[in-house]
Amino acid sequence: MERYKIIKEVGDGTFGSVWRAINKQTGEVVAIKKMKRKYYSWEECINLREVKSLRKMNHPNIVKLKEVIRENDILYFVFEYMECNLYQLMKDRGKLFSEAEVRNWCFQVFQGLAYMHQRGYFHRDLKPENLLVSKDILKIADFGLAREISSQPPYTEYVSTRWYRAPEVLLQSPTYNSAVDMWAMGAIMAELFTLRPLFPGSCEADEIYKICSVIGTPTESEWAEGLNLASAINYQFPQLTSVLPELLLHSTISSL
Repeated sequence: MERYKIIKEVGDGTFGSVWRAINKQTGEVVAIKKMKRKYYSWEECINLREVKSLRKMNHPNIVKLKEVIRENDILYFVFEYMECNLYQLMKDRGKLFSEAEVRNWCFQVFQGLAYMHQRGYFHRDLKPENLLVSKDILKIADFGLAREISSQPPYTEYVSTRWYRAPEVLLQSPTYNSAVDMWAMGAIMAELFTLRPLFPGSCEADEIYKICSVIGTPTESEWAEGLNLASAINYQFPQLTSVLPELLLHSTISSL
């Protein structure tokens, strides 16, 4: 860690804290995630989901893991630095984002998700705090809960912040898949347009109630474009296969 000068803490979570730092040799600004638990072997470190998944990915809309450092049994992840996250952009904002801004951000997330799903991983923890922004560029971050699509269920029951959990996860289905990322992204998209969470449930039961209250049963007259999109990608619930390739080609999204 001697190569880096720590500037200030920019975030703190359940598993670790994130610090802004500078590479002393190159002057590059980076984000360093310091894990809270100790790791007593290098093998234990490289088998972490976040390390295994990010090492296989190289995409402009997925945050880049630059280096993994284990020092005195403490584990550090060195990432490219991003200015803020979507939650910070939405918090206390006085006016709505333009449709062009929302479309641009969402398209970038869909591109990153398509790449990730094609390489056999789904994120499981998409939320505004895990979508990082610098200028007009958005990147998916925090792969601590990522799973391989080919891995065998049952999966961990608790995934994602409650407001962005898919119904199949809330109902404790043991066989959910990459479609849970699409549900989370739909909720995030709505929140970007309104600056309010779409399903702000106070507990899991209330979350299911909020989903049913908001969604109901859409009719063709109320949501013709949405029904057309669902029909075009042959969507069924629960959808256990990724629909991202079809989604990116549909006129609603491809017009971005």
